[in-house]
Amino acid sequence: MKRLGMILLLLAMSAGILPVFAQENPYNIDPDCYALFMRAEELIGQPGFDAVNDSLLQCALLKKDTKAETLYYVDRLRQVVQTAKPARQDALVDKAQEEVKTISLQLGYPQYYYYSYELAQSYYYSTDRPLRTMELVQEMYDYALENNDDYGRWMGDRYMVSLYVNQNDFVSAKRFIYRALETHANTQDSMVSRQSVCRLYCDLSDCFPIGSDSARLAINRAIETQDAYFDSLRCQFYLAKFAAIDYDLPAYHAARDFCLSSENLRSVAPVGQQVLKVIDAIFAGNVESCVDDLSGIHMIREEKYLAHILEQNGYMEYAFLLGKQIITELENRISAVNQGHVAELEVRLGMDDLSSDLEEKSLLVTRSSRLLGVMALLVLLFVMAFMFFDIRNLNRNKEIDRQRINDLKEANDRALAAGAAKTRFVQNMSHEVRTPLNAIVGFSQLLALPDGSFPEQEKEEFSSHIINNAQMLTMLLDDILNASAMDSNQYKISYEDAECHFLCRAAISSTEHRLQPGVTMVYEPENEAPFMFRTDPRRVQQILINLLTNSCKHTTEGKITLSSSFTERPDFVTFTVTDTGTGVPPEQAEAIFDRFVKLDSFVQGTGLGLSICRDIATRMGAKVYLDTTYTAGGARFKFEVPVRPANDPLNSMK
Repeated sequence: MKRLGMILLLLAMSAGILPVFAQENPYNIDPDCYALFMRAEELIGQPGFDAVNDSLLQCALLKKDTKAETLYYVDRLRQVVQTAKPARQDALVDKAQEEVKTISLQLGYPQYYYYSYELAQSYYYSTDRPLRTMELVQEMYDYALENNDDYGRWMGDRYMVSLYVNQNDFVSAKRFIYRALETHANTQDSMVSRQSVCRLYCDLSDCFPIGSDSARLAINRAIETQDAYFDSLRCQFYLAKFAAIDYDLPAYHAARDFCLSSENLRSVAPVGQQVLKVIDAIFAGNVESCVDDLSGIHMIREEKYLAHILEQNGYMEYAFLLGKQIITELENRISAVNQGHVAELEVRLGMDDLSSDLEEKSLLVTRSSRLLGVMALLVLLFVMAFMFFDIRNLNRNKEIDRQRINDLKEANDRALAAGAAKTRFVQNMSHEVRTPLNAIVGFSQLLALPDGSFPEQEKEEFSSHIINNAQMLTMLLDDILNASAMDSNQYKISYEDAECHFLCRAAISSTEHRLQPGVTMVYEPENEAPFMFRTDPRRVQQILINLLTNSCKHTTEGKITLSSSFTERPDFVTFTVTDTGTGVPPEQAEAIFDRFVKLDSFVQGTGLGLSICRDIATRMGAKVYLDTTYTAGGARFKFEVPVRPANDPLNSMK
């Protein structure tokens, strides 16, 4: 009952319906009615409520105050919700809610119509009846749609967000967050437009991978929309967690101190103090001192965050323990939800009706006796069929054995060919890796000579050579790791919203240092206006960087141009990389996308870059290829990315 009271309080505050004690009679009802209403509010759930609330109704009728009359029915519903026993007096809650719905519409106060749903939902949710809770939310939302009421849509989506977030189902919560944000952005209803969306953006951040760009963008949007102290406190808590992931100690301590200085931290982050204490222990190197705090954090999203930062800082044992704790809590939560579903279904199916149950059992016995005869016949038929197929399978086995011998021979031939390819690759890589390593070692030894051996200008040149060769070595190793991830099917695609021009400019910034002397690199978009589309931005940047790096290797003069188009192919973003380099013969247009293929053996590289680009593009439903129609000198590669990818999980929720 204490849990139910807290839920009612939070719902009432969010709806703006409870009294604001800093104001005087905020309901604008008759003063005598207001005094009785306030007294009734104090007595909800206590003896004497009914007498005071009945006096409120008499006063409202005498004064002809329709709003006070509506509040009488609202408080009656709140009283029933507070005092009704779960699953035994559901009819009382439903009846009191119907009274509020009817009177609020009759007297012209639709906000209390929706508030009645919130009170009923809180009752069923607190008594572990999620099916009934979902039905009420859908019923409220359908009414709002039918009457084109933004306030009802807003409240329905907000409640669904809270429901799913409390159940740690952030995949389902995300859909309702987007829907609520859309309603808030387009509404003409002043009651909706003055609501804060900061909390929604904070919840949206939790829907994305920990520390991802999308999670950070959501918090940045939350900071922009904060308009109350609690909003600021919640945002600072998220900023502290992001700063801890980035190991930005000044930013972390600033946000941490702000949070801990507030007495209200527990209101926005129930386990916030424990989370910050664990982070402090991680930075101090004494995680063992807060083991009790770790085991006492029973919020799964915070446990996942701490497991992530523990693993990031090398505390694998504690991260593993938290992972086990999360699994146990999820199992318990799923079990509790299932039990709630079963209990609710039992009530609906009328399991208490003993006479009906006995009748069904008698009918079941009759049917069972009939089924026994049928089953005996089926068993006999099954044995006969088994013997028939067994004899036929014996004859097939000889042919299967011969086929297996042939398959083994072919597999052996493939293994020998793979071994030869592996040997060639190892020989190739020993040469490719040795070249930058020799350069790094050589120039490092020169720099290690006593001061005065070389002028500062030459030393800077030696340092530049070391950096370039180190980056080249990193690129070689990245290609090998990416190819390995592709082969083991561990390469994941994660879709989110991305901005086209940002991706292109970021790719250019990452590859400009690879340009050969005298060569320039530019970005020429078809349209300067921002363009958002659904994709995996990290994979798109990886392909663009690979294509630009490839052009840098083969272009000794002229320029490299990256362009983007939204109209060249409908429903696709077309990226084009054009250079003035050595070019590619048309007959090699497909061969260059095979592994370990290099048209120029004197150019540094593994021969994996373009192969990796095509593998990634295929997984994204995209396409990357050489434009053989380009004859102006050099080469032109095209990368076509769908605006709405078919394998995006978000499509299944719409």
